[in-house]
Amino acid sequence: MTKKYIVLFLLFIVPILAYVFFASGVNNFMKLPVLTENVQDLEGFYDEEGNAVSLNEKISLILFLGDDPIEHQVSAYNLVHKIYKKNHSFFDFQLITVLPKGTEEKVKPLMQEISMAVEDTSDWIFAYGSMEDIKVFHDSFFSPYNLDENGYSQYVFILDKDRNLRGRDNDKDVDIMYGYDSENYAEINNKLGDDLKVLLAEYRMALKKNNRNDYLVQ
Repeated sequence: MTKKYIVLFLLFIVPILAYVFFASGVNNFMKLPVLTENVQDLEGFYDEEGNAVSLNEKISLILFLGDDPIEHQVSAYNLVHKIYKKNHSFFDFQLITVLPKGTEEKVKPLMQEISMAVEDTSDWIFAYGSMEDIKVFHDSFFSPYNLDENGYSQYVFILDKDRNLRGRDNDKDVDIMYGYDSENYAEINNKLGDDLKVLLAEYRMALKKNNRNDYLVQ
């Protein structure tokens, strides 16, 4: 009889205890580190409809596609399939693609490809600004990465609602990870995907404490 109860305990109670432990671990210990505080907002930038673009009170992914977005479309494809599809239904999430003024027509084929991959593209924003403003915005991240002369960077960045740059401060491969290589499918699928889940969970926990249910989960 004693053995029977031991088996039942192992089968039913231990998994529940493990779930509670790891769930509380996310709440208490797993927070995505802040690497740069108070990144500059997108002042002077406009979207495809001419509206102002802002980072305030949004969880934002930032991608710099440069003046030839089709040449770097693999970055957008990796993000739409492995990140945007899974997360765009979360409240206050947006993916912003930063482009130089004058590329509005060049980006249309890419926008069409994205809309074929996912039905709702309302949270994927194309933001246009001068090359000087793009550089100033990128520099405010204080990352070790550089834009090329056309305004392109292969790295995509996570900003929280307070415009803080989030990333990893002890990554096993690069130590401090300010951004994620958008051309690297595995890095986008694994590292960026995991880190975005941590940040979204952080905000969900905060909302639950305030008895709010703004976040949707796919």
